[in-house]
Formats: sequence, C-alpha cells, structure tokens
Amino acid sequence: MRFISETSSDGVREQLFTLGEIPGVLWTPEGAVATRPLVLMGHGGGQHKKAPGILARARRFVTECGFGVVAVDVPAHGDRPKVEEYDRLVAENQARVEAGEDLAPLIARFQALVARRTVPEWRAVLDAVQQLEHVGAGPVGYWGVSLGCGLGVPFVAAEPRVRAAVLGLGGAPASAEAAARITVPVEFLVQWDDERVPRVQSLALFDALASAEKTLHANPGKHGEIPAFELESTLRFFARHLT
Repeated sequence: MRFISETSSDGVREQLFTLGEIPGVLWTPEGAVATRPLVLMGHGGGQHKKAPGILARARRFVTECGFGVVAVDVPAHGDRPKVEEYDRLVAENQARVEAGEDLAPLIARFQALVARRTVPEWRAVLDAVQQLEHVGAGPVGYWGVSLGCGLGVPFVAAEPRVRAAVLGLGGAPASAEAAARITVPVEFLVQWDDERVPRVQSLALFDALASAEKTLHANPGKHGEIPAFELESTLRFFARHLT
C-alpha cells in the first residue's frame, strides 16, 4: 500500500493511496491513532471514489462517528484504465435496449461480471487498511447503492468482517443467491419510481436477504433521487451496529 498524497480540513484527514493497480482514498479523524470502525463505500456506475455523494457521507461518518472510511475506484472507473471487455458489453447492452430488451437484467449481468474482480480487490483493501495504526482491525460496515449494491451484495456475503450494510437501488436477478448468504443487519433503500431497477426486483432482493434484522426504506422519486434525510438514518444505523 503506497500513500501518494495527504490533506486535512475541518478535522478530516484524507489520504490518497494505491494498492497494486487499485487507486483509493482513506478518510480518518485528524490526529487519529487508535483502532476504530471502518466503512467501505462502493460508488455508483460512471462515478468514482470521490464522487460528491461518497465524499459527503464519508466526511459525516468521520466527523460525527469517528469512523475511518475507505473507497476505491471500481475497474474502468475514476483513475483506472478502460477495460475493453466492459466497453464492448456496455455497447452491446445499449443496442439490446434500443431493440426492446429490458435494461435491468442486462445491468445485473454486467454487475455480476464486475463483482468477480472487485470482491477480492475490496477484501485486499480491507486487509491493507486495517494494518494501519490509525485504523486497526475494528468492526467493518459497507455502504453502496446502484452499482455499489450490485457489487456490494456479493462482497458482504463473502466478507465475514462486515457487521452491517446499507444497500439499495439494486435488483434480484444476479444477486439473490449471494443475498441469501447475508445475515448481518441491513438497511435497504428503494426509490419507488426507479426508472433503472424495477420496483418488483428491488423488493425481491430485499426479500432474498437472510438477515434477521433488515429494514426497507422506500421513498418516492427516480433512481438518483435518494432523499437527504436517508444520510441521517445511515449515520444512526452504523453508529448502532459498529460501536
């Protein structure tokens, strides 16, 4: 793990790093020296590790909860190179949608393909970050919606260090089997008028989760219109389960 820059502002220390070919960012409280909870965040499709929604949530987790937060660029996003196979599939999917096929199953299959690469990458990132003195091997949470949900479901299912997860804006077709292996508490977000993920598929994914504690947060609006107050709920959720 190699740190390439460090800045601090308003009590938050931000460190950009690379782990092999993976570019990432770690946020911690300024002056932190001891073990603390860590939240790994998965960004949405077409976004990157410092997308506005990721950055806003990360800073709140640090300043209000004292957590560490880590995010990395998913393959073919942010500072990572293009992947020819992914570009080809995206073009094929677009053509199939224009020919009348449903978008949701195509997205789900693409996310399942990307997850086969990201799950081991994210586990390696956890290994590296938890070796740092100012993070340590504390409890881990996961936050990810849209692409971050499609990749997050198999990650949470595979990673025993994760104690709680916020997921959403995702559907069941390629995720139901992994969801059935998730038993940690989950807060699940659904946009009732989602134009990308059919409501019935989101509800099916929520139903597939094997968690004894899971809550469904359904709000009116389209895919990218999660209400601001859901951040407050996420803060309370992680504070309850990671501290």
